[in-house]
Amino acid sequence: MAVVFVAVAGVAGALAYSAWANEVEFNRLMASGDEAVTAERHFQAIEAFSGAVARKPDSMVAYFKRGSVYLDQGELDAALRDLRRATGIDPSALGPLELAGDVSVALGRADRAVERYEAYVALDEQNARVLYKLGLARYRAGRPAAAIEPLQQALALDPALGEAHYVLGLVERDQHQLPAARASLEKSVRLSPAGQTAAREALAEVYGLEGDHTKSINQLEALAALEPARADRLVAVGLAQARAGRADAAVTTLSRAVERFPEAPQAYAALGHVWLMTAQTRGDRVALIKAVEALQHAARRSDATSDTFAELGRAWLLAGDRRAAERALRQAVARLPVPPDAYLQLANVTAGDGRIQDARDALVKYATLVGDAQPLADVATRIADFSVRLGEPALAVRWFDRAVDEAGPSPVLLARLAEAAWMAGDIPRARQVVDEGLSVEPTHPGLLQLKRKLPPL
Repeated sequence: MAVVFVAVAGVAGALAYSAWANEVEFNRLMASGDEAVTAERHFQAIEAFSGAVARKPDSMVAYFKRGSVYLDQGELDAALRDLRRATGIDPSALGPLELAGDVSVALGRADRAVERYEAYVALDEQNARVLYKLGLARYRAGRPAAAIEPLQQALALDPALGEAHYVLGLVERDQHQLPAARASLEKSVRLSPAGQTAAREALAEVYGLEGDHTKSINQLEALAALEPARADRLVAVGLAQARAGRADAAVTTLSRAVERFPEAPQAYAALGHVWLMTAQTRGDRVALIKAVEALQHAARRSDATSDTFAELGRAWLLAGDRRAAERALRQAVARLPVPPDAYLQLANVTAGDGRIQDARDALVKYATLVGDAQPLADVATRIADFSVRLGEPALAVRWFDRAVDEAGPSPVLLARLAEAAWMAGDIPRARQVVDEGLSVEPTHPGLLQLKRKLPPL
């Protein structure tokens, strides 16, 4: 018995010593990792925390600290892996939940970030910073209405949180609550550091939407003063002046932008845009020549945008040079993203030259890009008319149908639809459309003539 007792005591002592030694080494590794973090020796910190994890695989703190270092190093997948492990060990630990949300945001996974911030808020509703992050994540996840409550809660806890005012202003702007958006963004601008520009940009936009162009321009001028080395800031001022109807001031501002930033194509493109607007509204030939010169200068750059070529095409078309206009418009539609209007202008040029196939193709591409964002009755009618001329009446029927859906069943449009159906050999459809049109206007000559053409039932 004595021998057994001594043996058991020896084993117990050995185990206790081993556990004590393991705990000592774990604490040493954790302290070493903390020192490495303080000294910004991230690789050594990861090594130390990895050693600690090996000593105590159930340590939430070790996983959390290593995940934090991975996040600082930009190793987002590794960071998320450790933070998930930390949360799995201790679901009530707030730090890993917040950081896991931050990593999800950095990875562009807004929905996952929402879940993690919501888990944090379920445990602690008094952290204004996390409530703000939850509102921002919901906004980025396409849930602006759901973002309002946590943002308001964050501001109730910390009214000086400028970022929360900013995101709340964005939500209110997107929901067309412009006075509320203006108030929120004005608070954000007052509370944000001088170098914070996003709130001023959004505030300038809201002022513009409200029609207060003077305040919008003031904000844009403040941004240009804050970042004098950025050409786009001065360009934005000039374009805002043009939208406000201050063409002369816009030309002055953009001419200054061209002088200060001769290598910036957007400055020349904006100046050309304003000259083109002036030429169109005033019938000013000199302004048109200047528009062509500025837009050509912008178009020579390898990074010229599709919008630049589209505007150059419009300028050439206004100047009467259809060949130059088509060249520019072809270049516009060859670059992404293509402004839909470029296809519309290209259709006008090719249709004017009698190239009906090219014109219809351009209009179809325009309609595809626009989708349901704009009325398409006129464009659909043109496509249908071109299809009839190209000997494709069945296709014409589809586009006439779309025109009728958008513009309503006018007798003129119904007569053209019935004619196309008749040409396509769809006699029942032609008869149905003729009857529908005559019910609206019983004496319409085109419908009556087509009714006489149709075979009797």
